[in-house]
Amino acid sequence: MRAAVFVFLALSLICAPKAGKAHALDPGYLDLRQLAHGTWQVLWRVPDVKGQPMNIGAVLPEHCKPGRSPEPISEGAAWVSTWVAECDAEIAGQTVTIDGLGRQKNEVLLRLQPLNSETVTLRFTPKSPALTIPVNPSTWTVFVSYFQLGFEHILAGWDHLLFVVALFVLVRDPWRLVGAVTAFTVAHSITLAMATLGILKVPAAPVEAIIALSIVFLALEILKHKKGKLRLSEQYPWIVCFCFGLLHGLGFAGALSEIGLPPQDIPAALLAFNVGVEGGQLAFIGTLSLLILTWRTVAPPIAAQFHSIAAPVAGYAIGCVSVYWLVERISGF
Repeated sequence: MRAAVFVFLALSLICAPKAGKAHALDPGYLDLRQLAHGTWQVLWRVPDVKGQPMNIGAVLPEHCKPGRSPEPISEGAAWVSTWVAECDAEIAGQTVTIDGLGRQKNEVLLRLQPLNSETVTLRFTPKSPALTIPVNPSTWTVFVSYFQLGFEHILAGWDHLLFVVALFVLVRDPWRLVGAVTAFTVAHSITLAMATLGILKVPAAPVEAIIALSIVFLALEILKHKKGKLRLSEQYPWIVCFCFGLLHGLGFAGALSEIGLPPQDIPAALLAFNVGVEGGQLAFIGTLSLLILTWRTVAPPIAAQFHSIAAPVAGYAIGCVSVYWLVERISGF
């Protein structure tokens, strides 16, 4: 039935990283605001790693002095440094580099605010640590950058992917599954917005533990399933997903709230990030469906034999992984 899910779960048990902060991307943030011709105010925010700033540095174009940041100062969740750079030529068309980013898993967002053109947001990744400043920037890049951040955040979040896998096993009807995932997105959008705007503040550690507990709940629902008797999560999957989505949204907040976004960027960033999250979820579900279809086409006898035990095997595998995460996160309080 859904045997390909077991393959995914087996690989996740072997390859999954430590999940203490599985949702928090904690991207770096570089803000360049032009004060006058050739003069730029620079804000450089670096994620905290065990009480020390992450070993990355912003490098401005060669004609800007100083081109590197001074020693950052801790603000708790991040390290911040500010300085004024004098540039002998225009920044547009020049290259900005995040030194050391290729050795990290984090990303860095760049917000460029020229005096006489549109504000633009760009995104550095470990594979693209250097970017050329566009000559004719567009506000559309803000949406694209945060959409990509949300999309990739889902695909890199093992615990969230496991939550989606559990739904995939539990909810057999495709449209009910899509509705449940969408309800989840709507719910986490609410709490993510509240956390990012500073309306709601909850310690990260308990939230991450409850996220693991939500996956344990779905694993139990899978194991307690009986043919002809629908459980709560099967009858009303969108209600269950909405409730858990409120909790997961607080976990997502680490990806945006620590960046220090300017107020005018927050609405577009939240919208794009959440659309990216939804797109990532649907893409993942589509991939799982394609794997199952391929399994049934290529090896129908094996798929038929595995049919009766697919759900229990998936339920136990999901339960083992989520209980491990739960214990790990509680022990980290």
